[in-house]
Amino acid sequence: MNSNLSNSLGLSNKTLIGVGVGLVAAGTAGYLVYRHLHRDLMPIKWRRVGTLQQIHIFPVKSCAPLKISDQQQEYDCDLLGIGIDSWRDRKFMLINDNNEMITARGYPHMVHIQPKQIMNGLLFTAPGMPDLPLDFHHLQSPGRDGKDVRTAVWGVSLTVMLCGTQFDTWFSQFILKKDTGLKLVYYPYSVPVRSTNPRLKHMPFLRQTDSGTLNDATSYMLMNLASIADLNTRLKQPVDPLQFRGNFELKMDVDKPYAEDDWQWIRIGDDAVFRVVAPCTRCILPNINVNTAERNVDGEPLKTLRSYRLFDYPSPALGIHLGLRRPGNVKTNDIVYVEDK
Repeated sequence: MNSNLSNSLGLSNKTLIGVGVGLVAAGTAGYLVYRHLHRDLMPIKWRRVGTLQQIHIFPVKSCAPLKISDQQQEYDCDLLGIGIDSWRDRKFMLINDNNEMITARGYPHMVHIQPKQIMNGLLFTAPGMPDLPLDFHHLQSPGRDGKDVRTAVWGVSLTVMLCGTQFDTWFSQFILKKDTGLKLVYYPYSVPVRSTNPRLKHMPFLRQTDSGTLNDATSYMLMNLASIADLNTRLKQPVDPLQFRGNFELKMDVDKPYAEDDWQWIRIGDDAVFRVVAPCTRCILPNINVNTAERNVDGEPLKTLRSYRLFDYPSPALGIHLGLRRPGNVKTNDIVYVEDK
């Protein structure tokens, strides 16, 4: 803008400079928004990387996965997480008398609690315990009969519902070896309601709706079996992939350990599309042997993972957290694709 025009408008040079800086800032912000949205666009081209070797649903947080005998069983992938009709991943959780979450990190034998699929519900089994059925029809909605309880998952609070005293007694007897002390609760909502885990808020593509049900971080997690195989070459005692508690176990066509570190998008089968939203940083839970329910005395595999998978995180990373971007059904042996750059 020339001096004659600025004088006619009554604008000082400082004002003009301020306007110019503001326009530049606005343009930069617009570009950053555009770049972010452009980077978050679902890919058009995909390339095959392998097949889905195993699918896991963990109905109760920190307990064994649901046993599914039918290899052709289709699983629903929606915002709440993976499931089969009413049988959902991490829909149930144990809390103590202070309404605090408890997990196998403190009680390793929880991994021996086996939920089984029955008509309209679950059958809980555990060594030395009578079988205990749970009918989904008896689960109530929030706010009825005072059965709602305020708790938290890793510092993020939410309201859950009590399942009933018979379940509290059964789980207390197996886990604590006494009649009281624990309560079985369930997630009663049809959509994700929890806020984002504070540890992941800096992840640029993570959405609030990726929080799922009672998951630690997000509603889906994928493990690359090639990465676990490479880890096992570094260990005296190999670990079972199930110790990492992923929903999806990928068998690559050509094994490439840690290839998942560079993936941004994943498609399973024809429809279900996921955004890679964060690496899965590991706690002590993978140190628990899923067959013996014993914690590794040498702190493995976490100790070895810390030696080469720590990066800039407080704990080592193995596996990837996913957020659903297009719902669909998946089944074992489905083809797994990633974005074709």
